[in-house]
Amino acid sequence: MHDPSRFRAPAYTFGIRTPAHNLTCGPGPGHLIPQRMTVRGPDGGPAFSIYGRPRDCRLFRTPGPGRYFPERATNLAFPKAPGHSLAGRTKDFQEDHTPGPAAYTVPSLFGCRLIHKTSAPTYSIYGRSAVGGFCQDLSKTPGPCAYHEVNPCVYKTRAPQYTMQPRTSLPQDNSVKPGPAAYRPHKMLCRNAPGPTFGIRHSQYEAPLIVDPQD
Repeated sequence: MHDPSRFRAPAYTFGIRTPAHNLTCGPGPGHLIPQRMTVRGPDGGPAFSIYGRPRDCRLFRTPGPGRYFPERATNLAFPKAPGHSLAGRTKDFQEDHTPGPAAYTVPSLFGCRLIHKTSAPTYSIYGRSAVGGFCQDLSKTPGPCAYHEVNPCVYKTRAPQYTMQPRTSLPQDNSVKPGPAAYRPHKMLCRNAPGPTFGIRHSQYEAPLIVDPQD
C-alpha cells in the first residue's frame, strides 16, 4: 500500500545461511580401514558360500479354446439397443437434497436479464468504498479538528502574569489589635454636638417625686 507519488525509504531483507564449504582433504579419525584390505581389494584367495536350492519357476499356462466366449462380445462386435435396469436406492441419495419442480421459476419479462430480448443498460447505486476511492488518505493526514488553537503568546509579546501564593509566615506581634467596631468616627468629628437620649417608660399611676426645697 505504498503511494507511488511519495519518496520511499530503502528496504532490506534477510537472506538464508549459505552452506559451509568442505575444505577437508581426507577422512577423519572415525574412518577405519578393515584388516587385510589393499589398494586392489581384499587380500586372500577366492571364497565360496553354500546357499539353498532355489524353487522352480511356474510356467505360464496358456488358456485353451474352451476358455473363450465369443457370444458374450455382442456389445463390442455387433450394434445393440441400450438396456436399462432398476436398482435399489443407495444410502447417499438421502443426503442429496435435489430441488423439486416448484423451486424453478419462469424468467421475468421485465428488467435487464431477459433471455429472448435485448434490454437497455441499467445502473445501480453503491456505497462509497474506503479503499481506492478519492477520499482514501494513504499518508494518514489528520483532519481540521486535529489542530488546536495557537496561543497568542507564541507570536506576540507575552503579557505579564501573576499568581496568588499563600502566606508563608505569621505576624510576629502578639498584641491585641482593636477591630473596626472599636472605632467611633462620629465622636471625633463633632465633639460638642448635642445628643438626645431616650429614658425609660414609667407608669401613669406612679406618684411624682417630691423633693424638699433647699435652704
